[in-house]
Amino acid sequence: LPYVKDRMLSLERCPDGMQGECFFQKQKPEGMPPGTPTARIAHTDDACKFTDYVVGGSLITELSLANLGCIAVHIMASRASSPRQPDWVCFDIDPESEKFSDAARAGLHIKAALELLKLVSFAKTSGSRGLHVLVPIRTGPDADEVLAFAKSLVARVAAAHPDELTIEHSVIARRGRVYLDPFRNGFGQTVVAPYSVRRREKAPISTPLEWPEVTPLLVPSDFNMRNFAKRLKRADPWSDFFRNRQPLKDAVRLLSKL
Repeated sequence: LPYVKDRMLSLERCPDGMQGECFFQKQKPEGMPPGTPTARIAHTDDACKFTDYVVGGSLITELSLANLGCIAVHIMASRASSPRQPDWVCFDIDPESEKFSDAARAGLHIKAALELLKLVSFAKTSGSRGLHVLVPIRTGPDADEVLAFAKSLVARVAAAHPDELTIEHSVIARRGRVYLDPFRNGFGQTVVAPYSVRRREKAPISTPLEWPEVTPLLVPSDFNMRNFAKRLKRADPWSDFFRNRQPLKDAVRLLSKL
């Protein structure tokens, strides 16, 4: 609930279940209950066109999405009330291989760089082969500013570890290295919500982690629908996520001096 509340949702719908075809939907489905909260966003290339996004936060909304075959829920970095002002920075760490160990090492490089900028960060499994590192920030900077910061940081981290990491968007140009993707921070972009189940073998869950859990030995699919009730008995590793909102301007200034 804390991660979908007041956020615009992008829906990964699989009406025929885990084995069927899936599609992404941004426009509110017609089958949603009357009065479902929405937020209208104009298209960047045509202000006369718009999308009415479902806004999360209601149990009725979440149940209705499940009834429509929505397995994973993807969320924007901003609230519906201020769609261009994110309240987190997201780094999407995408290993070339299926080895999560590569993503774990890359995530620790990102964490170390953020610590140099005096930023507290939080990690979660993507629910697939990758890792997401999020930094809660105070609202204020525009999405373009946040994206510029993320691009600058990943470029510096990749340059410091050129044999392991890359910012090359082309898969061929990556040459087996881990891709550090800053573009989840672009306006309108989304990331799978913490605690969302994924349409993958074993139905893994995008799981918030303590940083000591981020090791090459971690197997993300071990967090799945079959056993996740046990995990939920533990304290939430992200319980203080939103209490750790940090000003981004100080980090931007520090980064420019490195």
